[in-house]
Amino acid sequence: MKKTLYLMRHAETMFNVQKRIQGWCDSPLTEQGKKQAKAMGRYFRDHHIQFDHAYTSTAERCCDTMELVTDMPYSRLKGLKEMFYGELEGESERLKCKTWQECSTYYLQFGGESSDTVRDRMQETLTQIMQGNKRQSVLVVSHNAACFNFMRTVVEDPTEEWNKGFGNCTVFVYEYENDTFHLKEVLRGLAEGVQS
Repeated sequence: MKKTLYLMRHAETMFNVQKRIQGWCDSPLTEQGKKQAKAMGRYFRDHHIQFDHAYTSTAERCCDTMELVTDMPYSRLKGLKEMFYGELEGESERLKCKTWQECSTYYLQFGGESSDTVRDRMQETLTQIMQGNKRQSVLVVSHNAACFNFMRTVVEDPTEEWNKGFGNCTVFVYEYENDTFHLKEVLRGLAEGVQS
């Protein structure tokens, strides 16, 4: 039986605006971010997309996003956390690597995680979520690099998707069947520039 996973990046935060590296460190949603999350809630309702389960990373920015998208109960899981950037946490994004290939082991020198570590824990966590018998349509709020590195388990060459970028509240729609994920579509820009 096919199940659907809606994997969403959190809404805009203060560190996003300040262009600071934000992994395990956290910052609050901006007013624009709150509007984005509410807009996504309207999108799901307008398209009659209902969820039977919801999960977030343990980061406040993901929990706050979820609570503005839906009023349903949700669980917080450490396996959905963002990549850890070590000594670069909170520093300027100018210090980030430029390509996804370069990011593979770049942050290890600063005491952070490798891309494969993030990929593996995301895959393990999301697989466990989707294996639940009563889970048919699941909403998960996570992070930019966490979502991208999970996508690497499904898309053989993710360069094209990387180049398009993943704005706040981007949604990755996956079908899950026979213990396998298939990327159905990536919903970009639904909440960007929202004014209400």
